[in-house]
Amino acid sequence: MRKTVDFKLYREAQGVACHCGLNAELETCCLPLIQGHVHAATCESLMRARYTAFVVGAWDYLSATWHPATRPKTMTRDSETQWLGLRVIATHQGLAQDKTGTVEFIARSKTGGSAHRLHEVSRFVREQGLWFYLDGDLKPQRPR
Repeated sequence: MRKTVDFKLYREAQGVACHCGLNAELETCCLPLIQGHVHAATCESLMRARYTAFVVGAWDYLSATWHPATRPKTMTRDSETQWLGLRVIATHQGLAQDKTGTVEFIARSKTGGSAHRLHEVSRFVREQGLWFYLDGDLKPQRPR
């Protein structure tokens, strides 16, 4: 999955906080995964990199890390959505020695002036040493 370096994205990443919610810079956190220089060691690190890929519009990475059995034929590129933040609630299994794992998270976004919360439990599988997003279950929204 090694890709040509997107120099524009790299320049923009220098000194910028990573979007994944960890206290790290993009160029040393999720960018190396998105650019294919390294692979996610855990399902949580893949989920964080995929969230960051949504923020920066790295559609090739999103497609490459979606399991072929559940990956859609086409992906809708929603340029109107502004991703505002990610909070990981829980991770079960999904370590380097595991074959499966789940990550529960809340991703906040804004579309057309309206705020949204995506609360999901995502499932991941590891095949031939690589983690893939398989699918997820949405959690119901709590009334405000």
